Amino acid sequence: MRVDVVGNVNEVRRMDIAGRCVVVIDVLRTTSTIVTALAYDAVDIIAVETVPQAKQLNVKDAIRGGERFDKKITGFEVGNSPYEYMTPNIAGKTIILTTTDGTRALIKASKARHVFAGSFLNVKAVAAVLCELRRDILLLCAGDQDEFALEDGLCAGSIIEELYRQSPFPIMLNDLGLALHQAATHAEDKLPDLIRVSAGGRRLERLGRMHDVTYCTQLNLLDCVPEMGEGNRMQPFRGTRKEPLFKLL
Repeated sequence: MRVDVVGNVNEVRRMDIAGRCVVVIDVLRTTSTIVTALAYDAVDIIAVETVPQAKQLNVKDAIRGGERFDKKITGFEVGNSPYEYMTPNIAGKTIILTTTDGTRALIKASKARHVFAGSFLNVKAVAAVLCELRRDILLLCAGDQDEFALEDGLCAGSIIEELYRQSPFPIMLNDLGLALHQAATHAEDKLPDLIRVSAGGRRLERLGRMHDVTYCTQLNLLDCVPEMGEGNRMQPFRGTRKEPLFKLL
């Protein structure tokens, strides 16, 4: 099983994704939010690249969510904090979501055989699905405004470690995958602390969103594995958990 990692969305080429399983990783916060929204019983999440497209998309009773440069989009019901999706209002609704990096990465990967949303929240579940499908894999780190994001890379390394634990087949990594796997395993007990002082973590702290960082760095909190289908709609992969492992009081 070949596993390649790319450091940001601009590094992806069409040849990289053909026939593969692609896992898009945007820890802070898009893929963490998508996993959470589906765990809290959203029907699906439609990934949209631009704000005008999100505004023009006409879906009955849909909730519009997203951010630009970490700030909620004016006129949208919710932003990109996972906590905004842990409410009864989300259940049974379609979410139209557009974000600075994450949804762009999802759409860029849309021609792959399978496209999944990965995060620290669902590392083990993502690896299990990838092992079941037995295809070559691309771990696509969405990055941070076209730059590499530490939290995405460490999450990719954590997924690789879980693949080593679960896969009955040999795993071949590209050089970035080798480096990130080593980084993630050596820093396993310090991952939340490292991410808090990353560029993305510091920026969210300045915005008063450090609780988002704390939530998004929890390992294997959810079993939901979102998969992109027709119309860029994200829904739980068959057989993966839809209910959250915890409830808000």
